[in-house]
Amino acid sequence: MKKLIIIKYGELTTKKDNINFFITTLKQNIISSLKDYDIDLKYDKGRMFIYASEDVLDNIIEKIKKTFGIHEINIGYELMGNDMEYIKSSLLELIKDKDITTFKVETKRSDKSYPINSMEVSRILGGLVLKNKENAKVDVHNPEMVINIEIRFNSSYIYFDKIKGIGGYPVGVAGKGLLMLSGGIDSPVAGYLALKRGVRIEAIYFESPPHTSDAAKNKVIMLAKKLSEYSGYVKLHVINFTNIQEAILKNCPHEYLVTIMRRMMYRISEKIANKNNCKVLINGESIGQVASQTLTSMAAINCVTPMPVIRPVACLDKLDIIEIAKNIDTYETSILPFEDCCTIFVPDHPVINPSDENSREYEESFDYETLIKDALSTSTVIKVENKINAEHSSIL
Repeated sequence: MKKLIIIKYGELTTKKDNINFFITTLKQNIISSLKDYDIDLKYDKGRMFIYASEDVLDNIIEKIKKTFGIHEINIGYELMGNDMEYIKSSLLELIKDKDITTFKVETKRSDKSYPINSMEVSRILGGLVLKNKENAKVDVHNPEMVINIEIRFNSSYIYFDKIKGIGGYPVGVAGKGLLMLSGGIDSPVAGYLALKRGVRIEAIYFESPPHTSDAAKNKVIMLAKKLSEYSGYVKLHVINFTNIQEAILKNCPHEYLVTIMRRMMYRISEKIANKNNCKVLINGESIGQVASQTLTSMAAINCVTPMPVIRPVACLDKLDIIEIAKNIDTYETSILPFEDCCTIFVPDHPVINPSDENSREYEESFDYETLIKDALSTSTVIKVENKINAEHSSIL
C-alpha cells in the first residue's frame, strides 16, 4: 500500500466539453504551489492523485487547502490491484489500530466490469469490520467513520478522513482582472471572491505621499501577499496619486472630492488593465456603505470607463464581509490604523447623488489628462509572492 493524497473536483465535473481545460489548469496551479516539494501528480476526469514522501503530506495539504478548484482532499492508500481478498487484508491492516464505534462503508466502482457491485462490496467489507472490531456498529445516517473504497481497473483505494476544499474554479480559467486594492476590509475580500471564480488578479494601489505613509503602502503589500497564498502571486501596480489628489482639492467643490477622485482612479485603472490584458476592473464597493457607493454615485463614477466593473461584495452585509476577511486572514491587517488616499481629504458632507454632467464640468478646471499621464509614467510594479521584488516600469 502506498499513502497518497486524493483530490476531488466537485463543481469542475459539471464542465463537460471544457473539463480538460479546468482540470489541467488546476494541475498547473497545484504544481506551482508545490514547487518546493518533490511530488508526482497523476489525474483523470474524476480524481487527482499526489504522491510524495509521507513526512511532507501534511505540509502539502496545508498548501492545497488554499487552492481553488478543489472540492475535497483525502489522505488515502493505493492498492496495486483490486482483488477482493487483497482489499480485505489491506483494510484490516489499516483499521487494526483504529477505535471504531459507528461506521459505514461507501464503495465506488470506476471499473463497471468488476464482478461484485458496489453495494455488495460495501456489505462484504462492512461485515469484515464488524467481525474484527467488537465495539463497531453500522450507522448509515450519522457514522463517526466513513470507510471509502474506490475500485478502478488496475488498482483500488481506501480512505477514511476528508478535508473540505475551498471549491470554486482554478485561478486563471476565467481570464484576468485588475483589483482596486485599498487598505480597507472590503477590497481584499473582493479579490478573494474573484479568485474563487477563476479570475487571476493583478492589483492597483493609489498612494499619496506625503499625505499617506510607507506604512500604509506596506499594509497593502501585506494584503496582496495574503491574496497571493490563493493565487501564487499578485502583481501590484503602485500609482503616485498626490498631484492628482491635490489638484482635485484645489479646483473642485469639496462635496465632489470623493466622486472625482474615484473617477480619476477608474480612468487610471482602465489604462493599467488594458496594458496588462485584464478584462475587468474589480473593487470592494458595497451598496450604500459610504457616500461614493450609493447607486447614483456608482453610476456617476462608473461612466468614465467602458470596461466592466465587478463588485463581488456589492450585496453583502458588512458583518458578512468581515467574517470572510477573518476567515482568509486579511482582517487584522486591514484594520491597522494607516490612512490611504481614499480616507484623506474626505469632506464632512460628500455628495450622495452626484451627476456625470457636474463632474465633467468640475474636471475641466484642471488638466487631469496630463496628470494621469505623469502618474502612469512613474508607476511601480511589485510582484508579491513568497518574497517581494520591486521593479520600475514606464507606462505611457
